[in-house]
Amino acid sequence: MEYKVKSSTKRITLGLVLLGVLAVVYGILTHIPGQRIWANVLVNSYFFLGISVIGTLWMAIQYVAEAGWSSGLKRVPEAMAQFIPFAGIMLILVVIGGHPSLHWHHIYHWMDPALTDPTSDHFDEIIAGKSAYLNFPFFLARILAYVGVWFAFTLFFRKASLAEDAAGGLTYYKKSLGLGAVFLIFYAVTSSTSAWDITMSIDTHWFSTLFGWYNFATFWVSGIAMMAMITVYLKRSGYMQHINEEHLHDLGKFMFAFTIFWAYLWFSQFMLIWYANIPEEVTYFMDRWENYAVPFGALPVVAFIIPFLLLMDRDAKRSMNMLTMAGVVIVFGHWLDVFVMVMPGALKDEWGFGPLELGMFLGFLGAFLFVTHSALSRASLVAKNHPFLDEAAHHHV
Repeated sequence: MEYKVKSSTKRITLGLVLLGVLAVVYGILTHIPGQRIWANVLVNSYFFLGISVIGTLWMAIQYVAEAGWSSGLKRVPEAMAQFIPFAGIMLILVVIGGHPSLHWHHIYHWMDPALTDPTSDHFDEIIAGKSAYLNFPFFLARILAYVGVWFAFTLFFRKASLAEDAAGGLTYYKKSLGLGAVFLIFYAVTSSTSAWDITMSIDTHWFSTLFGWYNFATFWVSGIAMMAMITVYLKRSGYMQHINEEHLHDLGKFMFAFTIFWAYLWFSQFMLIWYANIPEEVTYFMDRWENYAVPFGALPVVAFIIPFLLLMDRDAKRSMNMLTMAGVVIVFGHWLDVFVMVMPGALKDEWGFGPLELGMFLGFLGAFLFVTHSALSRASLVAKNHPFLDEAAHHHV
C-alpha cells in the first residue's frame, strides 16, 4: 500500500518549521541572549535525535527478538529514524559553537582552556581531572561517531527492508537480525555515553550513575508514543488497515509500562541524591528546585501521573483517541524533561519560557514530521515480504 502525503499535512508541517524559524528571528529582534537561543537548539536537537534513534533501536530489537506482531508496523520506526542526520547536524553545530575560538555560546563551560590551566586564576581542579575525556577534539569525535554510526545502521535496515520487498526470501532478514544484534551492543554503550556527553557534562562537577538509563527511558517512551500517534494518524487516513486493536493495545502497554519505568528512575535518582545530601551531588537538584520549580515540579505530573491515569484501563490502550491524548502528553512531558536537564546548567536562573521556546519546539516537531511523512511516502506501508507478516496480520492477545 503506497502512502501519499496529504497537501494539508505538508502545509502544516512546513508551517511549523516556519514557526520555528520565526521564533529564532523573534529571539534575535527582541535581544534574547544568544546563550538562551543556543540552549533551545540543544534541547530540541537532542530530544528529536533521541526519538529518531529509538526508531532504529525498535527495529533492531524486533529483529533480534524475532518478533512477529510488530512486522506490520516496521515502516513507521524506519521513517522516524530518517530524521537522525537532521537533528544530528544541529547538535554538531551546537558542539562546534561551544569552542572558545567562536564564542557562540558557553553551554559547555568546561571547554574554557583557563579551567584546565594550573597557572590560571580560573583553574578548576575537578574539571582538569576530567580533561582526558572532556576535551573538544575527543568530544566532537564522539558526537560525530554517535550520529554517524546510528545513521549508518539506520540506512542498512532501511536498504535491507526495501530489498526484501523486491526480492523476498530470508537473506535480508537474516542480515538484519545479525546487524540488529551488533547495533544493540553499540547502542547499549552509546545511549549512556551520549547522555553523559550531551547533557550531563553541562553540569561538569555533577554525575549520576543512573543518568544513562534515565535518558534512555525518556527517549524510549517518547519514541513509542510518537510511533503510536503516527500509526493512529495513518489508520485514520485510510492506511495501515492491517493494524488492529491488538497492535494498538501492545503499543499502549509499552507506553504505560515505560511511563512507570521512567517515574521509577526519576524518583530513584532524586531520592537517593537528596537523602544522601552530599553537597557536590545535591546541588544539581537544589538548582532545579530553587530556580526551575514550575517545570521541575510539573515533570512527575505530565510525564507520569497524567499518562498513567489515561492508559490505566485496558480499553484505553485500544482506543485511538486515548493513545493520541496520552502520546501528546508523553512527548511534551519528556521534552520538558530534557528542558530541565539542559537549561539550569546552561542558563542558571536567567531562563524563560515564551514564544522562543514554544516556537522552536514546534519548528523541530514540524521538521521531524515532515521528514517522517516523506520517508513513509517513498515505500509501501506494508513490508510485503517480511517472513512474519502473516503472524502480524493474525495477531491476537
